[in-house]
Amino acid sequence: MSTQDRGAALMAAVERDDARGVERLLQGGAPLEWRDANGRTPLMVATQANNVELAKRLIEAGSDVNARDDTQLTPYLCAGANGFDAILRATIDAGADLRSVNRFGGTPLLPSSEKGYLRTVQLCLDAGVAVDHVNGLGWTALLEAVILGDGGRLYADVVATLVAAGADIHLRDRAGHSALWHAEALGQSLVLRICVTGEQPASATPLDRVRELIRRQSYAAALDLLSEPFASDGDPLDLHYYRGYLLSELGRFDDAIGEYERALALDGQVLEFHVYIAQCLRRLRRSDEALRAYDEAIALQPDAVYARYQKSNYLRELNRHRQALTEMDVLLAQAPQRCDFWFHKANSLRSLGRHEEAAAAIEHALAVDPTNPLFQAHRAQSMERLQRSSAAARA
Repeated sequence: MSTQDRGAALMAAVERDDARGVERLLQGGAPLEWRDANGRTPLMVATQANNVELAKRLIEAGSDVNARDDTQLTPYLCAGANGFDAILRATIDAGADLRSVNRFGGTPLLPSSEKGYLRTVQLCLDAGVAVDHVNGLGWTALLEAVILGDGGRLYADVVATLVAAGADIHLRDRAGHSALWHAEALGQSLVLRICVTGEQPASATPLDRVRELIRRQSYAAALDLLSEPFASDGDPLDLHYYRGYLLSELGRFDDAIGEYERALALDGQVLEFHVYIAQCLRRLRRSDEALRAYDEAIALQPDAVYARYQKSNYLRELNRHRQALTEMDVLLAQAPQRCDFWFHKANSLRSLGRHEEAAAAIEHALAVDPTNPLFQAHRAQSMERLQRSSAAARA
């Protein structure tokens, strides 16, 4: 078998989750850095599937955790952006370049803060990822957590973690606004209190001990603490949130959903619990149910950005770009000056091969922020792809 054939065989074994086949091919000298048509290595494919066992074995065999695919993503960046914490930890231990960024100019700390992956945020910070790194949109992790979060319990904890790590609450985005300004504009009272005083949500209560155990990733101990008598004295919604969060971190997603449903039984208008349920269903790979959970959140506040944006993100992850475009068009009708929304729309259009429309969408982003180098580069790439597509059609 040639080197090329061994590489292709290794990739196929990883794709079908054939651990024995992978081991046999590794022992036979299969090339770890063989690339598929999208520039992905076997490790990248294992990472995207969150296949912890195979990813760790490939890393142990010497696969490059910093190898970039055609989208400039590496296994390290991919694991961090998706909250695949076991693989992220393995890539960091294997020498991931903590200064590396994705094609949008972000470290893993930014998308994990945006998506509310609290443990991932803590892992990145503990590893030494820069807390105030600025991406191509002009945002830090703190700005992403405020602008793209909902200011609820989970995002309050994300913000508290970033602030405790030294995040600068006064850094301004390209429009000249700080995280404080955005939190006030969005009515995020919990986040404002944390940013202004450094105070944790519900500070000076026994929940502080729970949060400290969460910071140390002692999830079972924290869950046990919530079973003690003091728990009955707290806000029931806070207690259901923390129980649900801890159960999900322990991989008990159905039990976590039960906690969130009990919170909704107390107050069915709290949008964030629908999103927590959606996140659990995503981890269970029950995508259609997860999308329905997002829809339930959207129905509570149809004009709110948060749940619809999270749904659009998930649709892009599922490669359902046509559906993602539908959601982005609603968001853009509500907020036509949000250049990040135009940027996401352009990316979905590009993924669908609709390069002329992608170029038009990025022009809208540039109309809002004409000097942004990220948008300028995207426009140039879209025009290049459009020219190649036109040339191929004429051939």
